[in-house]
Amino acid sequence: MEETGLSSSHTSPRNNNGSPEPSPVGDCHQAFPKLQNDTFLRAAWGEATDYTPVWCMRQAGRYLKEFQETRAGQDFFITCRSPETCCELTLQPLRRFPLDAAIIFSDILVVPQAMGMQVAMVPGKGPSFPSPLREEQDLDRLQAPVDVDKELGYVFQAITLTRHQLAGRVPLIGFAGAPWTLMSYMVEGGGSNTMAQAKRWLYQWPEASHRLLGLLTDVLVPYLVGQVAAGAQALQLFESHAGHLGPELFSEYALPYIRDVAKRVKVGLREAGLEPVPLIIFAKDAHYALEALAQSGYEVVGIDWKVNPALARERVGKTVTLQGNLDPCALYASKEKIGRVVEQMLAAFGPQRHIANLGHGLYPDMDPAHVEAFVEAVHRHSRLLRSK
Repeated sequence: MEETGLSSSHTSPRNNNGSPEPSPVGDCHQAFPKLQNDTFLRAAWGEATDYTPVWCMRQAGRYLKEFQETRAGQDFFITCRSPETCCELTLQPLRRFPLDAAIIFSDILVVPQAMGMQVAMVPGKGPSFPSPLREEQDLDRLQAPVDVDKELGYVFQAITLTRHQLAGRVPLIGFAGAPWTLMSYMVEGGGSNTMAQAKRWLYQWPEASHRLLGLLTDVLVPYLVGQVAAGAQALQLFESHAGHLGPELFSEYALPYIRDVAKRVKVGLREAGLEPVPLIIFAKDAHYALEALAQSGYEVVGIDWKVNPALARERVGKTVTLQGNLDPCALYASKEKIGRVVEQMLAAFGPQRHIANLGHGLYPDMDPAHVEAFVEAVHRHSRLLRSK
């Protein structure tokens, strides 16, 4: 695999068969390298695989010393706006581990930025909005509609560059935050243990809440379609704050927009002449909505470590692939223990329609050698499981 540090000239995005598609990120006509390992994509589509594919949320992260060196002293969102740096950070874990997919380095909060909100990443604190949405009339401050090619073109450029630099080794995943999760950040002004301000909107201003969720959906759809046009081969939608909603609020303020994103993205891909890509929904702590998520238009449903995989499979049936769900803290265990818990996890999911992952992202203090042990244990034990 080539090292990054390339110029910012980019080739034209392709559909997944390598044919040219119109795009905002380039006018050249060079096909992407042929994909060599499609195990992740086949599992996502529900096809049989020889082993269980594996990748990790936050696999490009601070637990890697090379990640810290690349990002040293640089503002987080300046990093996100550099296609070359995002490409480099995306590739770093692939150089260490035999992962079956890459996920573009970016952040879900680039969407609120595209809508005119200021966001800073404060070291030791996380995202901070200096002027969050406090009253319903604050919606008038948002930029809508959004020209995603203009406001988010740097993400498309990073995806295109990374597809080429991957040289076909594994597929590249694009992503975005789901409407409710983005709304919660925009109203709270950052992270929150309760999401009380965001939920206050749902109870006090239901019409304004639906308006905001609709505005976010209207940005997310072309943004995700644009990621595929730029070279993304799968898409994951993160509903990270689903756990703050009970079944009723989730059914009214999260699920309809999750469904709408999937439906409209698939229409958008067809209208753009792009090949379909598998869609993944990861709604953390939404164990109460597994059946609904399985019928929401996504090929893959991600689950966290609080859900029993065998019970999850019973609840969703065999029409979707499941992704997950090892407790990230299991990677603090010995390598031998990691192997045992991986074996148990794989047996619970079953040998097919499963993409191995953690139940949440990797933590900054994790040992890369234990991440490697996790990846290799998935490959080893899933092959043994299929041979029985």
